[in-house]
Amino acid sequence: MADVTVVDNGARSRYEAHVDGRLAGHIQYHRTSRYLDFLHTQVEPEFEGRGVGSRLAAGALDDVRAHRGRVLATCPFIRAYLQRHPEYADLVVTRA
Repeated sequence: MADVTVVDNGARSRYEAHVDGRLAGHIQYHRTSRYLDFLHTQVEPEFEGRGVGSRLAAGALDDVRAHRGRVLATCPFIRAYLQRHPEYADLVVTRA
């Protein structure tokens, strides 16, 4: 797998994964005053099965942590990723 670069495209409210300069996938989010709500994850068909989604999730969560943020995982993919990676549990908020 080529290097995956993850960037926060705030203008489009999404984290993007790029492989060799090409958009490989994204996580759409909604920003509130308390957290980022990860709404939907999409990986382009030609990049599926190559670990792009997991790299995208990790990159987005690492960025949230670096900015002392929190997340709500509405997206089923991100929710499942968080269950498999408890090291990110401290970032998760509930909708309360």
